[in-house]
Amino acid sequence: MNQYVALDNIRQELTLRTIPAITLWNRLEARPRTDNFDRALKAEVRDALWMLTKQWQMGEFRGDDAGSPVTSKIHMSTTKLSKYVAGNHDVQAFDDTVPLEAKAEQRPIPFTIDTQKISLDIRLLMGRQWLKMIASTGNFKAAYITKYAISIPDITDKNDVLITAHREAWQQVAATAQRCMDGYELYVYLKSNAAHHAYDTIPMTPVQQDAIDILADKFITWYEKLYYQPLDPENNAWKPDFLEYQFGCSAPQGTGEKVLTADQYCDGHLDWYSVDIDPLAITLGDTGVPALPPKTYTRSFIPVPVTFDGMPDTRWWTFENGRTNFGNINPGTTDLGKLLLMEFGLVFANDWFLLPFTLDAGSIANIRGMSVTNVFGERFWIEAAGKGLDDDWNKWSMFTLNTKGNLGELTDPSLLVLPVTPKILESKPLEEIRFIRDETANMVWAIEHTVPLMTGAAKRGSEAADELQKRYQQLLDKDISDGTVVSPAPVYKADIRYQVMNSVPENWIPFIPARLEGSNRSIRLQRAAMPRILSGDAAKPEKIRPRTTLLREGLDIDLCKPYFINEEEVPRAGTNVYQSYQRSRWYDGGVCTWLGIRKQTGRGEGHSGLAFDQTVPVKKAE
Repeated sequence: MNQYVALDNIRQELTLRTIPAITLWNRLEARPRTDNFDRALKAEVRDALWMLTKQWQMGEFRGDDAGSPVTSKIHMSTTKLSKYVAGNHDVQAFDDTVPLEAKAEQRPIPFTIDTQKISLDIRLLMGRQWLKMIASTGNFKAAYITKYAISIPDITDKNDVLITAHREAWQQVAATAQRCMDGYELYVYLKSNAAHHAYDTIPMTPVQQDAIDILADKFITWYEKLYYQPLDPENNAWKPDFLEYQFGCSAPQGTGEKVLTADQYCDGHLDWYSVDIDPLAITLGDTGVPALPPKTYTRSFIPVPVTFDGMPDTRWWTFENGRTNFGNINPGTTDLGKLLLMEFGLVFANDWFLLPFTLDAGSIANIRGMSVTNVFGERFWIEAAGKGLDDDWNKWSMFTLNTKGNLGELTDPSLLVLPVTPKILESKPLEEIRFIRDETANMVWAIEHTVPLMTGAAKRGSEAADELQKRYQQLLDKDISDGTVVSPAPVYKADIRYQVMNSVPENWIPFIPARLEGSNRSIRLQRAAMPRILSGDAAKPEKIRPRTTLLREGLDIDLCKPYFINEEEVPRAGTNVYQSYQRSRWYDGGVCTWLGIRKQTGRGEGHSGLAFDQTVPVKKAE
């Protein structure tokens, strides 16, 4: 054994430097006298009277007869959502094959703005898929490219200005024109009439025609599965005047239905708090599909204590999990939520028990009551703690549905499990609108912060507006130089001139106050248009139209309709609305992709710089 493991005189050894390699002792270890730890682990109490006194001082003798539960029986009923309605459309059977977010948020993908084709990326994707599908049928690639070709933009045509005004869009269209197939045009042709065939005007044998018909059906199925969108207008739940989604669903209850409505859904995440119970709605209507009747269960459980990481353990020699450190929580004086969480975790952690019951997505569960037997053999009948009037000011509960109105209804203690997805991947905004209030101009502006290009990509609205304005000016200057357009000559020459009004960037769309029908005081916001002012233009100025589908409500139809927004939807802080692609995986393993809209609070008021009746200096030619 090493003679330096235990030293009798450490000071002497350090002075004589018996061990030269050690110059400083930084660790002292105890020297046990025995290897038997039984007595130490007993934790013997030497002064029992002192321990009893401390227990009395800390109030530990004030016990109660709250025994731990041993067994429990639950009587409950469940029902499933069976009907769905989007906005004010017709009712339909509830479909749980896709997330409810996709069902409620689905929007059609824009393929045209006015007369200009857009979403070139999806058009090319569909064209490549079709050419790939028919490759084994025959050599028809050139025929389909010729029939459904991408048009070459005309640099002198105003109808193609949305392409030629932006370099990146012009380059991509020019690179694919007459070289690639527009698959969306084929899709529209097939869907417009059941008598249309994909081989129309393309010569091929009857055997090849039969094969093309089969592939055409697969092509339509492939595209409609690739993007989930409202092919039927009855599925569009977006309310443009509210800037929100509105939908409803219902489930059988007794002899009637429990109707749930969502009137203000716009944040992109659906849960129990997104819907309210409508007590005045008896039914959503008849879908023709019989619904499953409610089920009743009575089950016995052995209650299990609730555990979580970091909770204090009641046993002496057990170490708590250190991943959750309640001592490191620093709540503020007004942070009531953190204080309640700490109190639950540190004081009442061992007072909660778990009785597991598995529910299917889309279910509504209602616990009628619960019987609990404790260790003393006592039985208790327990009902919902939050029962009572629904609008009682001192009632508090979690995960309970709100009942619309204030008619003295009782609280509905049922638990709603919506068929929603826990995680959604979101793309960058394809369109983004910022509604702001301009008190100087006394109107509301809808600023197109992000606009879609013809390629399918998005671009900053201010840059796109500047490029578009310059492109229109270039076309006008060319017409003036060619003599096609005669620029008005100035009537007089002076140092100043009178200007009726100035202009704003083309991505600023005005909304003016309009009186609400049937009211003398209430107003709503109506979409207006600014004139496109070009230097040297003698014709009547054209109206600037929005470039985003969010603001083009009523413009892309045969008879243009005005677009109104409720005034309360644009508060003083403003409102931001954007449209982007959403992607999620459903519980059957399938992937669902859709185009959805989100709404957020803005960043305050703004000033457009719009002014009227100004005297401005005249720019003199050099």
